[in-house]
Amino acid sequence: MPGKKGVIVKSKIADALALRFGPVAVILTDEKLEGARQFKEGKFGCVMSMLAAAAMGKRAVFDRKSFGCPGGGTGLGFGNQYSSFPGSEEAFCYFLSVGNKNWESGRALAGAIKPFVSEDLYDDFVNGEAYARSPELVRDFLECLPMMDVPTEYVAFRPLRELGEEERPEVVVFLTDMDQFSALVVLANYSRPGIENVIIPYVAGCQSIGIYPFREAQSETPRAVAGLVDISARVQIRRQLKADLLSFAVPFKMFREMEDNVPGSFLERNTWKELMRLKGKGSA
Repeated sequence: MPGKKGVIVKSKIADALALRFGPVAVILTDEKLEGARQFKEGKFGCVMSMLAAAAMGKRAVFDRKSFGCPGGGTGLGFGNQYSSFPGSEEAFCYFLSVGNKNWESGRALAGAIKPFVSEDLYDDFVNGEAYARSPELVRDFLECLPMMDVPTEYVAFRPLRELGEEERPEVVVFLTDMDQFSALVVLANYSRPGIENVIIPYVAGCQSIGIYPFREAQSETPRAVAGLVDISARVQIRRQLKADLLSFAVPFKMFREMEDNVPGSFLERNTWKELMRLKGKGSA
């Protein structure tokens, strides 16, 4: 848990899970982080590449002019940025599904943007990413998203270990293998009634660490949000971290609860120790 400002702190969860990559704090702030990476205004970038950098000890910051892509801006809580997609939301609905070759305005737009985009992006724009069967289902996807405008100028990613006692991130994100992910699901339910204290929404990777846990943070009993089921986001994470990972985003209130529950839990018992031994990270 966070200690005094300037002190390198440790997470009980991170230690018990023997995480390879450090937990990342997602912070809403009006102050720009010193030394933070930031996308250039209007330039394309993937929010998940910044998450990977933060898991490796770097800092990153975003604002309403530097969020990388419409999905990323939406996912970080900068309102509905899909309206800024080339050709409007309608073109995005075709892009995510059957491709813009399937409607007249989309075909015209494809020709206009071809000189300015990569070959792969042009192919996806024309033929579609095929993540949904129809543009109508993509429209339903957009209507389901808990879009919001965060009350701060910036959203920042920082290694959790940097935070001081007075600092309260909105969300803590873990990047885990399957064994660690399983343990986090168990720990999230460990001290609570009910069996659905973790959700897996069908959303972009950035949205599963942004607006969904932001929404949960407003609840009296927030739930954790599992992510990296987004294939495009998995490509970004795999390129940078060279690992097969899932994300697990926990609103800060729930994170503190889970940290307090580590002592005396299954994470100190024989079955977990045996699993760790079998994967070569500990002894039974």
